[in-house]
Amino acid sequence: MGQKRDLTGSEKSKIVRYLAEGCSTLKIAKLLKRDHRTIKRFIQNSQQGRKKRVEKPRRKITAHELRKVKSAAAKMPLATSFAIFQSCNITGVPKSTRCAILRDMAKVRKAEKRPPLNKTHKLKRQDWAKKYLKTDFSKVLWTDEMRVSLDGPDGWARGWIGKGQRALVRLRRQQGGGGGLVWAGIIKDELVGPFRVEDGVKLNSQSYCQFLEDTFFKQWYRKKSASFKKNMIFMQDNAPSHASKYSTAWLARKGLKEEKLMTWPPCSPDLNPIENLWSLIKCEIYKEGKQYTSLNSVWEAVVAAARNVDREQIKTLTESMDGRLLSVLAKKGGYIGH
Repeated sequence: MGQKRDLTGSEKSKIVRYLAEGCSTLKIAKLLKRDHRTIKRFIQNSQQGRKKRVEKPRRKITAHELRKVKSAAAKMPLATSFAIFQSCNITGVPKSTRCAILRDMAKVRKAEKRPPLNKTHKLKRQDWAKKYLKTDFSKVLWTDEMRVSLDGPDGWARGWIGKGQRALVRLRRQQGGGGGLVWAGIIKDELVGPFRVEDGVKLNSQSYCQFLEDTFFKQWYRKKSASFKKNMIFMQDNAPSHASKYSTAWLARKGLKEEKLMTWPPCSPDLNPIENLWSLIKCEIYKEGKQYTSLNSVWEAVVAAARNVDREQIKTLTESMDGRLLSVLAKKGGYIGH
């Protein structure tokens, strides 16, 4: 008796097609001139499908070890699973098991970019909110600097790539992309600037005041009416070049002193609406992972992006201040969600 032949790929395809047409296994066997049992065996094997993966039992740790891991995870934020278990003198646990155990008590998170707020910071933020709660914020000029680079905020970009397409090649620089500073202000629905800090200039007290003289005061402030200057409140953060005795005295000679110079609480970038303007500009100039070949080209992109920010967007930002102050008080000085 001859050896039985296995079903060919063509025969298997025909079996599937005949089944879809409603043929019985007996009729299919006659059409293919094969043994009825061979057809039936193929159909049964196809219906069984793939065997389910058998999960191996997780390496168990004792309740005492579990408490040690939980304590170590709390004391070592952003540590690896290996470092946490090693600090507890627990060895021989594979990575998959370590991660599974930690997943029940912790989450993988990135480091916070915002500075932590201590009790003093929170109290000062609350005091600031109470002080300016009745302020007409349409009279406040919100200012700040933004750093721009050739490759984006951190030289890294990601986005969706269609199937069958290749990701764009990003330029890798041997010595980094370089960058520069941009200064701007917003008041009511108006954008002041942006003004470019000269390449290579480090903003200390003297250079900061000279920069304001050459840009803000000469190109914008001096064109305003006396009544506008009388009511305007100048806001700046607590950067060393801003809050130094030299800068404070220089601004006072310009008429920006006492109630016309806003006090600013520490660690409070979330309270400055111009930070949201910087986000809009950065999203525009670095969209789709765009890179630049020179600081002049990235500066031109900043100017173009700033020009596209309309007055309504700026007005929305400056009019958000009442809500920000209420949020600070509601959160007892904690960070707000802006």
